[in-house]
Amino acid sequence: MRRLNMTLIETHENLTQIHKQAVLDFEQKRSSPDFQIQGSDELKAPTEKEVRVVLRNSGVIDPYDIHEYIAKDGYLAIGKALQSMTPEEVIDEVLASGLLGRGGAGFPAGLKWRFARGAQGSPKFMICNADEGDPGAFMNRLLLETDPHAVIEGMLIGAYAVGSSQGYIYCRAEYPQAVKTMIHAIEQAREAGLLGNNILGSNFSFDLEVRMGAGAFVCGEETALMSSVEGRRGEPRPRPPFPAQSGLWRKPTNINNVETYGNVPQIILKGAEWFASMGTENCKGSKTFALAGDLNKPGLIEVPFGITLREIIFDVGGGIKDGKGFKAVQTGGPMGGCLPEKYLDIPVDYKSLTAAGSIMGSGGMIVMDEDTCMVDIARFFMEFTQDESCGKCVPCRVGTRRILEILTSICNGEGRGGDLELLETLCREIIQDSLCGLGQGAPNPVLSTLEHFRDEYEAHIYEKRCPAKTCRALIKFVINEENCTGCTLCAINCPVNAITGERKKVHVIDPDICTRCGICESVCNFNAVDII
Repeated sequence: MRRLNMTLIETHENLTQIHKQAVLDFEQKRSSPDFQIQGSDELKAPTEKEVRVVLRNSGVIDPYDIHEYIAKDGYLAIGKALQSMTPEEVIDEVLASGLLGRGGAGFPAGLKWRFARGAQGSPKFMICNADEGDPGAFMNRLLLETDPHAVIEGMLIGAYAVGSSQGYIYCRAEYPQAVKTMIHAIEQAREAGLLGNNILGSNFSFDLEVRMGAGAFVCGEETALMSSVEGRRGEPRPRPPFPAQSGLWRKPTNINNVETYGNVPQIILKGAEWFASMGTENCKGSKTFALAGDLNKPGLIEVPFGITLREIIFDVGGGIKDGKGFKAVQTGGPMGGCLPEKYLDIPVDYKSLTAAGSIMGSGGMIVMDEDTCMVDIARFFMEFTQDESCGKCVPCRVGTRRILEILTSICNGEGRGGDLELLETLCREIIQDSLCGLGQGAPNPVLSTLEHFRDEYEAHIYEKRCPAKTCRALIKFVINEENCTGCTLCAINCPVNAITGERKKVHVIDPDICTRCGICESVCNFNAVDII
């Protein structure tokens, strides 16, 4: 099959001609009986509740082939912007679309661009925040790996609107495939003349560079991210001034995340009205979520705003595994709240989730079944945020450590009266006094579980019992006399010899010796080991 000569696309007319040829080549390649995308047979088909906007090309095109992106209308949006739109008109179009930043704050992207364009100072910088650090979240990673040119084109359009000539994609070093794919895509775009000087024959020049972070979660906060790009320790800065006025190297800077930029080309190409037709009145478009936890069909999804949590969990996610009951869903990553069943019918948008006591975040969503201990869940997320605290401000550095100590003692059966009130006081102080969003959001899992699952905390403290039978210090393994056959398998496998009994007779577990490792339960073939 004939391949395009992509040495240079000098004008908008060149781009149009190459697009037509790329479409023909793409269709010819896909119609070949020998063609198959590796792993395509394993992809889960989207349900009727899902949409494909920012993920439109994922699994469809070869991310290493710029021709295939162009065949899917790639770079036509920047061509349209440069040929027939002023920077102000681009900003107006993005504003009219209702596109909100997908990084978690939900701030209007067009308004952010307007602030950066109006800021005094030169040069101006564009940054793509690809520092995705939420446990179990991989929305940005997949987009970078499967449709890198969409992110580049979105940044090009933003740079034209803002008046920037240099951009940076800040990506985690733990995403080596994403970094490799982005670097290759940037090189292709540069070779084609879509990055560099006088793009498409205009007077607009812009170039991109990938910068890798060392994996610190706090560098997802935009001021800490800029410090890292500058080569300094990734610590948040006080705001104001905001990045639009004084950002990277104290110059005007615009920062959006991967998904935000990925939506921009379609908005410019198809129009603000098309994008605004999806979602709700106050929250337009779609959102990707990394759906994880106790589900039959976990994975990456894209749904329109306004869909309910119930629809996401049971229609898209296939419901709870093993027929168990639903207990809670945590949205927004490690700083999001845990919502019980009564919130399943709220629409998924920024305001509704905030009103319910959680956050949208960047799109993490963890579903928990009836066997989940909510005290242990709060402890898990507090352990994560405490470990990721940069330590710059005392409320976050010391407060999260103290909360973690209390939660750990409760899970270990050492909770005391007054612990819950102390937790609530500490959480409020940390929210009020922390410097950045990490500290301000860290108490959310604790406060939400205290509000909705307080009975579990009280059972841990006052009854020395874990209702979910998860916390090892608060459970006991016993032999069920009716089911035990005396096969001795549990006794043979017990690492501390806590199980005694003769062959073909009921065995006994000594609670003073038992370390609650759970091996006896896992090896028993007769369901004769109970947890109480």
